[in-house]
Amino acid sequence: MVCVALLSNPKSTGNRQLLPRVRSYCANHPDIFHYEVESVDQIGRAMQMIAHVKPDVIVINGGDGTVQTALTELYQGSYFQEGAVPPVAVLPNGKTNLIALDLGIRGDPIKALERIVDIAKNGIEEHVVVRELIALSDGEANSRPVLGMFLGGAGLADTILFCRNRIYPLGLSNGISHFLTALAVIASIFFGVKGKYIPPAARPVSISLIRDGQLAGRFAVLIVTTLERLLLGAKPSGAGRAGRLKLMAIDHSAAAVLRVLYASVLGRVGSRRMQGIHLEHGDMIRIEGENSSVILDGEIFQSHDGRPIVLKSTEPVPFLRLAA
Repeated sequence: MVCVALLSNPKSTGNRQLLPRVRSYCANHPDIFHYEVESVDQIGRAMQMIAHVKPDVIVINGGDGTVQTALTELYQGSYFQEGAVPPVAVLPNGKTNLIALDLGIRGDPIKALERIVDIAKNGIEEHVVVRELIALSDGEANSRPVLGMFLGGAGLADTILFCRNRIYPLGLSNGISHFLTALAVIASIFFGVKGKYIPPAARPVSISLIRDGQLAGRFAVLIVTTLERLLLGAKPSGAGRAGRLKLMAIDHSAAAVLRVLYASVLGRVGSRRMQGIHLEHGDMIRIEGENSSVILDGEIFQSHDGRPIVLKSTEPVPFLRLAA
């Protein structure tokens, strides 16, 4: 009997060293169904095969793109009967691991997999949590949404792309790469420095929260998420209302950035309104701007030719959290 179905993408960066250990572990545990894909295009077929073995838990082992595509196929592909989709766990892999961290899955991936198998064998009920997902589309009725849990836009998207395209190729560790990116952002926002190794200035963007107003301007940070907490531990007022997307936007100004950094040190982000810091909920969010980029769980999407990026929340779906 299969208790865990493990979906791995050998081509994700983290699996270059991890996958041999994963294969060895699975070879010694016949109750794990391990399916490897060569590209994200094969994930639909993988989910079809996983549905046949009826696992108690589905584990995703890959980068951000693998996780995003797997979630999209799992909840848009109708491979499982309604209400019978197993909870999902994500091994700590890739550059950010935001979903894994939210689920309490960190540290060595093999130890995390061992813990997941143990939970699957001894009862998952106390470890199942529900999360809404972000459904991203262009708003057209016939478009198939892409699902994820964390979206970065405006200046934050530009910063992520800068780090990915300019800093990571230098071959430095993730910690040093992120530190250099932070220095470049500080130079850009606080001192107006421009250049090849400086992130571009944030472009104007319009954010519409249906029935809840509109924000417009240049933002150093734009986050939409369904995770429990936003960047810097902020929670919008009224947190906990079901089915609502959480939004955080910080104006592209030194004063606003300093204000939010100071409040985060004191643990007071979101405790009161602060100029230049916007914390909101929305049933539906539209993001519009000339070639405005957003990054949903590591994958890039862009609004163009008058077609906005439209975000909605899904119905709650089950995930496996290691800490009960």
